[in-house]
Amino acid sequence: MDERYEPGKIESKWQAYWQDSQIFKIREEPGREKFYLLEMFPYPSGKIHMGHVRNYTIGDVIARYKSMNGCNVLHPMGWDAFGLPAENAAIANQTHPARWTYDNIRAMRSQLKSLGFSYDWDREIATCRPEYYRWEQWLFLKMAEKDMVYRKESFVNWCETCNTVLANEQVEAGLCWRCGKAVRQKKLWQWFFRITDYAEELLAYCDQLPGWPEKVMAMQKNWIGKSIGAEIRFPLESPPSGKEDCITVFTTRQDTVFGATFMCLAPEHPLVTELSARTSQEEPIRQFIDRISNQDRSSKGIENYEKEGVFTGAYCINPLTGARMPIFAANFALMEYGTGAVMSVPAHDQRDFDFARKYGLEIKVVIQPPDQTLNTSTLTQAYTEAGIMTGSGSFDGMNSVDALEAIASLLEEKKIGRRTVNFRLRDWGISRQRYWGAPIPMIHCPACGIVPVPETELPVVLPENVDLLEGGRSPLSLLPEFARTKCPKCGRPDARRDTDTMDTFVESSWYFLRYCSPRYDRGIFDKKAVEYWMPVDQYIGGVEHAILHLLYSRYFTRILFNMDLAPCKEPFTRLLTQGMVCKETVSCPNHGFLFPEESESGESGLVCVKCHAPVTLGRVEKMSKSKKNVIDPQPLLEKYGADTTRLFCLFAAPPEKDLEWSETGVDGSFRFLNKVWRLVTGLMPVIQDVPVFNGQTEEVAGRFREIFKKTHETIFRVTRDIEERYHFNTAISAVMELINTMTGVNETDPSEKEKGVLRFAVESAMLLIAPIVPHIAEELWQGMGKQGSVLHAPWPKYRDDALVKEELEIVVQVNGKLRSRFTVSADTDEETIKQLALSDERVAKFLDGKPVKKIIVVKQKLVNIVA
Repeated sequence: MDERYEPGKIESKWQAYWQDSQIFKIREEPGREKFYLLEMFPYPSGKIHMGHVRNYTIGDVIARYKSMNGCNVLHPMGWDAFGLPAENAAIANQTHPARWTYDNIRAMRSQLKSLGFSYDWDREIATCRPEYYRWEQWLFLKMAEKDMVYRKESFVNWCETCNTVLANEQVEAGLCWRCGKAVRQKKLWQWFFRITDYAEELLAYCDQLPGWPEKVMAMQKNWIGKSIGAEIRFPLESPPSGKEDCITVFTTRQDTVFGATFMCLAPEHPLVTELSARTSQEEPIRQFIDRISNQDRSSKGIENYEKEGVFTGAYCINPLTGARMPIFAANFALMEYGTGAVMSVPAHDQRDFDFARKYGLEIKVVIQPPDQTLNTSTLTQAYTEAGIMTGSGSFDGMNSVDALEAIASLLEEKKIGRRTVNFRLRDWGISRQRYWGAPIPMIHCPACGIVPVPETELPVVLPENVDLLEGGRSPLSLLPEFARTKCPKCGRPDARRDTDTMDTFVESSWYFLRYCSPRYDRGIFDKKAVEYWMPVDQYIGGVEHAILHLLYSRYFTRILFNMDLAPCKEPFTRLLTQGMVCKETVSCPNHGFLFPEESESGESGLVCVKCHAPVTLGRVEKMSKSKKNVIDPQPLLEKYGADTTRLFCLFAAPPEKDLEWSETGVDGSFRFLNKVWRLVTGLMPVIQDVPVFNGQTEEVAGRFREIFKKTHETIFRVTRDIEERYHFNTAISAVMELINTMTGVNETDPSEKEKGVLRFAVESAMLLIAPIVPHIAEELWQGMGKQGSVLHAPWPKYRDDALVKEELEIVVQVNGKLRSRFTVSADTDEETIKQLALSDERVAKFLDGKPVKKIIVVKQKLVNIVA
């Protein structure tokens, strides 16, 4: 074998071998334990980044480890290929999104292969291909048949720059998450999935996912947002003609209804314009709505704005007190929560209190603290805790907690309200007004209304012969050969296709099921294959997807389960949310943020290569293109190789923690692999053709007994760290310790047993590192005369008897300070250890004749003498 470690040569050799031998190609094997390992598939941006490398390396280690432990491992890869970024990039580069996307897929596929990932590329999918979204459209139609889909006009977050709807989570401080421009409210006809029908079930099952991080489940629970309370109807003093005669509110604090003194409606609430129409308040209300439409209207976003409102000119009546309540349009009321109307109780809600003080509205105390009496005139803040009811008619003197139930009963008795449960979760709006997405399979007929596309006509193929419009407006509605069609119901020739496309979250909500049979064309997937592989045993991806993607995936899996298509309700048994890859920022006073290659060492430190001005090193942050603190994996692969890159990503931090980029860390990983290469190639002449030693520990002595025991200990530690915790960093550390123990073995004439010990240690080390750095492991495995791939070799087993320590080191403290150490045999009893500690010369010196008050022995590791 070569004396020098040459990763480029080795890695290209084994990647070609894996591809030619189709070693990662799998099929269902009934009776064999399966393991479905999946990382969240990437958007094909054109280049992989270090976040991709880390994520997919973590998954690859688990996949290879499970395979070596006898599992039939499904480890697929594909592309989340539709969406706004491809369309915007295509416009900027004057090309077509399809060409842009497929070119990027080719480039990224090549990069992923160069990292040695064990994907079954025969299962590759791209969500922009008609053979994929055909079944998405089919599922849409099946859901529509079951009334799980509907269309309505609603207010949406609208980005003028991107020309599309944004989900609330895609609006950050009132700005679009992609372009950073202002977002406003706009009323549009939208298609919705009735995900709220599954709110209770999705919430309940949050507690049945022990393999998920607690923080993710907490985020999902909060997003679903179950609230138990009551609906109360407040009659309108002068209801608009032909409209509702009351305002219905949802509240969790019906105990405070006697203190409700005004009503607040969300600016989007239809009653706001109806109540102010043809009054002196019509214009102020219109201006207010226009201004508020440019604010971030998410529950998180409204906290950033001062609470404000405008009187509509109308009143409603408190149904329990008979008092008139002025009705305001207020920016803190949200249509997405409850009914879009807020029963305002300023004495017992801080937001309402601030609003009432600002606009001079009545404040009425209806709950008194147990230990004091509140006075409206001296109240400085709302009292929001439980207490004693007051000013509440027959409920006076009752504990407010008990009053919740009592008042709910009264509301139902008087038929002015009812007990109910509200969810923060809203139905999922899936319509997008952009081109690059899956067409919605519906037809609009002047005579028949909305008619589904017949299943025999699926897929509705996204046309590629389009000219993308400036500003990102969809060209589909302007393309006659696409938009115009015949009504499948009555045959009219002037029907039109729906020209919106589906939210790209739809594609990613079921792709894991399609991987089970990606070429199946007789249905959405092969039911037998799905029954074998599902659920996904381990899912890996960023915590930024904790809410939408994961919640939608859970929802879709339930739908398919209820259609008797999927075998499980939950798609992912275990979830690992890996940390971010971070690096310090570098900035120049003249050129702003710099890429790493745009600074160099000067006489006085780092300087900008463009102007030679001294640069400033900023804090360590998540790698991002905007701050230019990104590392391109390609130069690393060319300089160090895939194994070094993989090793650094795994060794620098546990997978759930953020990884801080370090050039010295990468170099250290490369040096370690060189050390492994030199050690193993140096030992090969000694251990060639020698059988592995598998005898008793007592049969070898000295350094070789130490190596034998250390090997078993290392197998135990690596197995535990991968199997139980996915702590690859400590697993690698254990292998490093073994390599260090083996280094420097210089016996000139070892016995056959001693050679066998070395053979056992080297083989075990190669097997243990095989999932982590597979190329060098394959090369050295072959160099030891082994046939076939190391991936097909069984995972090494440790022996319990070899783990037993023969000697223990005892640390001795006097009054908590370390004073001595000594070694005893492992079977030494506690009393003997105490006597040995007291008779130790160094201990006696520090005791200096003082009487011993207490001696504490901790697990035969430490003796603490208190004097």
